Amino acid sequence: MNENLSGLSAREVEERRARGEGGTGAAKITKTKPQIVRENLCTLFNFLNFLIAVLLFLVGAYSNMLFIAIIILNIVIGIAQEFKAKKLVDELSILNRPTVRVRRDGREMTVEMEEIVKDDLVVLASGNQICNDAVVVNGMLEVNESLLTGESDAIIKEQGAELFSGSSVISGKAYAKVIHVGNENYATKLANEVKQEKQIHSELLGSMRKVTKFTSFLIIPLGIILFLEAYFLRQSPLDESVISSSAALLGMLPKGLVLLISVSLAAGVIRLARMKILVQNIYSLETLAHVDTICLDKTGTITDGKLRVHTVLPLSDLTDGEALVKSYMAASDDNNATFQALKVKFEPEPKYRPEHKISFSSKRKWGCISFEGAGSIFVGAPERLMDKLPDHLEQELEKGRRVIIIGYYGQTWEDDEKLPEGIRPVYSVVLEDTIRKNAEETLGFFRREGVDVKVISGDHVKTVAMIAKRAGLKRWQDALDMSTLGESPDYDALCQDYAVFARVTPKQKQELVKALQRQGHQVAMTGDGVNDLLALREADCSIAVADGSDASRQIAQVVLLDSDFTNLPHVVMEGRKVINNVTRTAQVFFIKTIYSVLVSFFCLFSNQPFPFIPIQVTLIDACIEAYPSFVSIVESDIRRIRGRFLPTALSHAAPFGITVAVMISVFSLLAPFGVEQRQTTMYMLLILISMGAVIKSCIPLTWLRAFVCVTMVGGTFFALAILPSLFEITAITIPMATAVLIGAAACLVAILILEQVRKTMVK
Repeated sequence: MNENLSGLSAREVEERRARGEGGTGAAKITKTKPQIVRENLCTLFNFLNFLIAVLLFLVGAYSNMLFIAIIILNIVIGIAQEFKAKKLVDELSILNRPTVRVRRDGREMTVEMEEIVKDDLVVLASGNQICNDAVVVNGMLEVNESLLTGESDAIIKEQGAELFSGSSVISGKAYAKVIHVGNENYATKLANEVKQEKQIHSELLGSMRKVTKFTSFLIIPLGIILFLEAYFLRQSPLDESVISSSAALLGMLPKGLVLLISVSLAAGVIRLARMKILVQNIYSLETLAHVDTICLDKTGTITDGKLRVHTVLPLSDLTDGEALVKSYMAASDDNNATFQALKVKFEPEPKYRPEHKISFSSKRKWGCISFEGAGSIFVGAPERLMDKLPDHLEQELEKGRRVIIIGYYGQTWEDDEKLPEGIRPVYSVVLEDTIRKNAEETLGFFRREGVDVKVISGDHVKTVAMIAKRAGLKRWQDALDMSTLGESPDYDALCQDYAVFARVTPKQKQELVKALQRQGHQVAMTGDGVNDLLALREADCSIAVADGSDASRQIAQVVLLDSDFTNLPHVVMEGRKVINNVTRTAQVFFIKTIYSVLVSFFCLFSNQPFPFIPIQVTLIDACIEAYPSFVSIVESDIRRIRGRFLPTALSHAAPFGITVAVMISVFSLLAPFGVEQRQTTMYMLLILISMGAVIKSCIPLTWLRAFVCVTMVGGTFFALAILPSLFEITAITIPMATAVLIGAAACLVAILILEQVRKTMVK
């Protein structure tokens, strides 16, 4: 072995690490534990709730502080659920971590990618991915740079040639000296630049930010005014003033809804992680559920990147021809997709002893192995080994398939610059890309669900169109070669007219995504290479396959660890499940927000105390809002998403919230009872209206929903029956019971009228 190829010594490796010339650790795709704790604990909602709890503690209203136990439980559940999701995702990411073969101290060894240091000597052979920028110091490689450029043609790399991270070795063997590590690598720089510009698109997140902004704008000034009014105008004791104003403020905070959203999304992430689908951004579940257009790459997405032999046709009778071909496969060092398919069809069997080898090269488009006393076998492209291609093979090329010719020459051949005269074609082998299992069913699923599918690839237009046809794309004939367009094509028109795009550059991919978004579409983009980074960044939801480049996996929101796009329906369904369940149950949370705001203003202008106390609000929070919502999130509601979250939830909550506010206003002014009896009556009506909202949200009833409704009613009234003094409930008299019945009937009529108004406005 040449001394220059002995590699670094252990001491030199340590010296480079000490100088900061070592690879950086694997990029974390999940939040750290302190970050999870901080994000669940340090929120505006929690601050406001703890502030109210402190005020209640200072005035000795300890029983009314029970709500803080629910807040703490919410925090613990949220942290535990995210920890669990993080553990599963981190475990799966470790399984996906690449290793590299290096030469150190004169021997070869395998190390993890982050252990590579500058000037390391990496050993590269067919099938390896190039993880670091390097320079070839010995040997020759054929490299596929399609993940960087989008071009599938192999590039010859000889001594002195530069290798870029993100590309892969098709054939050959070489030693290369590492010139960049960690964030200095070409692919990593691109990924980092793109990653910095990526923004989270989440309707749920945006909606909760709006609610947070609204409540924070109201809650502190309104709380101060309510307290001052109670203490100075009504001259209520300090503790009663704090308790009354605190109850009003607590009702404005949809505390459980924030937790419900995070727990629902985390549960979806956990379920997908068990299917080897990494969700690197928890809100991607929601985004993909809203997607109405998905752009699929051909290689590595619709196909699995492998070839299979479609047909083998004998072109002449050669004695022991099959044995010679099997001997060729046994002696060949080539291991690209073509030879992998050939070796499956012609199982390697070393019957003849090889005398001389000429490795297959995409530059010369042929390879040759000569056998002692038996002549030479050539494997190559039809245009190199045949004068004229038969019509039936021309038809195979028209169908997007590939044709390989296997020829025979009766003597030993050692010239790798030219071919001998008189090569005798023995077999024609027709190869085709392997379509992923269930690809047709997956495209059928998207078609039924109203999701438009676009196929985008850097390959030849005929090849891409035929792959789309075999995969079941209905518009496979609407194909366009993007390389034939001018400098400024009309991308908006192209997106409407075509479904298959071939010879697409990375910039064109990005422009296609932008054009679809300009037309109002929610776009998901799948990709496996650095050439997809611009489009992945631009898409509303970015999806990478594990077989692709490290750069694409770093910036993608969803990573398919088994590289199978046919699992995408699982992600869509999980997202729909979360959004449908959250939207259905959110209306119950918003009822309290709506009536608390309205009643607070009524109390402010009429100089009335808020009719409920914090412990009473806490019972509704726990038994009528939280319990039904968290039990029913396990339901599998996978209907297509219709409407936007916040307007839908608020519009469904409005009839109930407005009815409660009107009921409280009327009873506060007109009820012929004492203060305590009036408050108990209003509280009973509030409970009945809130329960009615839950029951309405559970229609159509299932066994689970029926169980939730029955246990909700039983649990709430059981708590009131055994602890009436805790909730400050007075004994129900006949006049009070009559008022509750009449009030309930009036509220029901009001809700029905308001519901009809809501439906009319929606139409």
